[in-house]
Amino acid sequence: MKRHERMNALLELLGDRGRVDVEEAAAELEVSAATMRRDMDALAEQQLLVRTRGGAVLSSVAYDLPIRYKQGHRSTEKEAVAKAAARLVERGDVVGLSGGTTTTAIARVLATRTDFAEAGPQPDLTIVTNSLNIANELAVRPQIKIVLTGGVAHSRSFELVGPFSELVLQQISIDIAFIGANGVDPVMGATVHDEAEARINRLMAERARRAVVVADSSKIGERCFARVGDADVFDTLITDAAVAEETRREFAERGLKVVAARPSGSD
Repeated sequence: MKRHERMNALLELLGDRGRVDVEEAAAELEVSAATMRRDMDALAEQQLLVRTRGGAVLSSVAYDLPIRYKQGHRSTEKEAVAKAAARLVERGDVVGLSGGTTTTAIARVLATRTDFAEAGPQPDLTIVTNSLNIANELAVRPQIKIVLTGGVAHSRSFELVGPFSELVLQQISIDIAFIGANGVDPVMGATVHDEAEARINRLMAERARRAVVVADSSKIGERCFARVGDADVFDTLITDAAVAEETRREFAERGLKVVAARPSGSD
């Protein structure tokens, strides 16, 4: 793993957990403790984390990290999740996408599907999103109509939140919504770091005929500050195949179907 990829992965670990120690991060990213200390020091100089005795925490201005810092981490698992999610989308659907790296991966898969790319001059897929980076990537795709909610932009997550976002979502109907999460727990359901994002994510799910929470297996079993919902708004969880069978059963017992996607080329 190259240094910039490793530092991106470290930032995502912090985004998920809020705090890591040197030994824990070094083991997770398969580097020496000395290398991890140097990486943490470099990121501290950029004010992306705060060094602590033996580790690091997120800085007060970076509790959630921009998409550009998170692209490379667990990309294989997220691609598997994205492909499984995209298979649920049909031509003519209105698709809701919240912000996040996994939903960004879904957007990219949808953008390159040949059955949409070969559509006529009119858009044959509508995507509703509160994510600035997703809208930016898909705006150049003539086969896709982009509806971007208004709202106040979070500089760290690139998501639009607030009453303007709510106003738009309250006026539309969505066929299927894919909602990303920072943690998905059998009891708490899907959770994120910020209460404003949780509110918009839940509203997007409620406006959909079908709502699916998407998260790679590193998020499973984790709990974050603000609850989005569980089987009260979602019918399916799409994750990767690393999730434990016992955990799948726990979700199923609470009314949530689990799809465990395998990466391309795996057995």
